Amino acid sequence: MAFIDLGKKEIQAKIVYYGPGRGGKTTNLLLVHESMSKQVCGKMVTIDTKGDRTLFFDFLPLSLGKILNLSIRIQLYTVPGQVMYNTTRKLVLRGVDGVVFVSDSLRIQRQKNIESLRNLEENLQDEGLDIHQVPLVLQYNKRDLASSNVPLLTVEEMEEDLNRDLKVPTFEASAVKGVGVYETLREISKLTVKGVIQKVRGEVR
Repeated sequence: MAFIDLGKKEIQAKIVYYGPGRGGKTTNLLLVHESMSKQVCGKMVTIDTKGDRTLFFDFLPLSLGKILNLSIRIQLYTVPGQVMYNTTRKLVLRGVDGVVFVSDSLRIQRQKNIESLRNLEENLQDEGLDIHQVPLVLQYNKRDLASSNVPLLTVEEMEEDLNRDLKVPTFEASAVKGVGVYETLREISKLTVKGVIQKVRGEVR
């Protein structure tokens, strides 16, 4: 749920990057953070766990304008992908306003993609949220490996596995090359802010 900070005249909206371990969540956030002006972007906070990391930073997207004369500050988080860190994932999801699900195009990761999406749905339910109602974007990462000899899932297979029922926006991406990263962020920011506007106006009434 978006948080209104009247002292700063800001609405803080939370977007979480979710997905299987080593899928590209961290790479997405690092690229976005490095490319942003430090005038609008906060400091990156990193929480290290064994073999995985949770990242956080916030930024003020000036292009999104204001809601009821309040600026919109977007907080970006990643969650650890490994199953053993589910408690951490639940904590990070608390108060979420939008989700990017970063899936791994490697064929050997097919089942982990499916399990991670199911885990997202379950953890959202624990927060009283429906995955079909939360602003959500799917990113099909590591598409740059198509030219290599590594077996990849086709986009059609990933659509069938992950988006058959959800029918949400999807982006092919290569986080290491910066392809599809900003398009993903732009879309989830737009959907999230739209949802926040509806919530805030509903509360004001």
